[in-house]
Amino acid sequence: MSRAVVAVGTPTPAVPLAAAARAPDSRIAWLGLPLLATLLVVFVLPLIWFFVRVIGESGGIGAFAELTRHTLSTGAVPQAMVLTLWTSAVVTAATIFVAYPMAYVLSQARGLLFSLIILCVVLPYFTSIIVRTYAWMVLLGSQGLINKMLLGLGLIGTPLPLLYNTVGVVIGMTYVLLPYMVLTLYAAMRSIDLNLVRAAFGMGASGAYAFWRVFLPLSMHGVLSGSLIVFILALGFFITPALMGGPSNITIAMLIEREVELSMNWPVAGAMSLVLLAVTLVLYAVYTRFTDLQRMLR
Repeated sequence: MSRAVVAVGTPTPAVPLAAAARAPDSRIAWLGLPLLATLLVVFVLPLIWFFVRVIGESGGIGAFAELTRHTLSTGAVPQAMVLTLWTSAVVTAATIFVAYPMAYVLSQARGLLFSLIILCVVLPYFTSIIVRTYAWMVLLGSQGLINKMLLGLGLIGTPLPLLYNTVGVVIGMTYVLLPYMVLTLYAAMRSIDLNLVRAAFGMGASGAYAFWRVFLPLSMHGVLSGSLIVFILALGFFITPALMGGPSNITIAMLIEREVELSMNWPVAGAMSLVLLAVTLVLYAVYTRFTDLQRMLR
């Protein structure tokens, strides 16, 4: 019986192997089509329809561009945009301050402690944001629990103004956006090789020195990612500033809602929406440029 002998060094066909390697990728791509279709129908098409209607009511692209320039140069829009950016920055800094210790403990915790922390972080999302905002209004009011407790302890003589001002808005928004920062920092901290910290201990470093010089720098990509996520989400906040803010806490989202619901001025609302969308897209571009998503998901 004769056997076919393959000569040593004879190249094997590469096309079938390459096709086999591409097959799983193509199947994964097909599985992503429903997600892309959903994003197209739910987000992209309504956005296109909105701006088409706005441009049509404005009298054309040229008229809409002039309206956008006029809207940005006069009125309360520039002040609202500056206030929105400032509030978003303060809320982002507050979430970093509160979330970093929580994420650090979460990254080191195991068992029951880990489950309890995760439950406390995720559980508020089972409650409506309006309910959570009203709960904070009850806590921060002049006759609320916090002021009554401080008055009872003799720490203050009069109730603190914690509501209907910037303080109340920052507290409410920080509470709502805190889980985004905690979970992002946790993902970054879990990817850190703790052998590097142990090596610092082995070379005589103290706990504080090893944290500041080893652990903290390695977690900074998580801080950047969480900051951009929180900042972008804070730009479009409406419910919390509207309920917990005062007359001087008018954000760009509140102006857009007023132009659409009260004045029915779609062109002006579209101009403000375009500005907010442009700022959001720029920040998202920064996020994708400086964030390693594969590293965050490991």
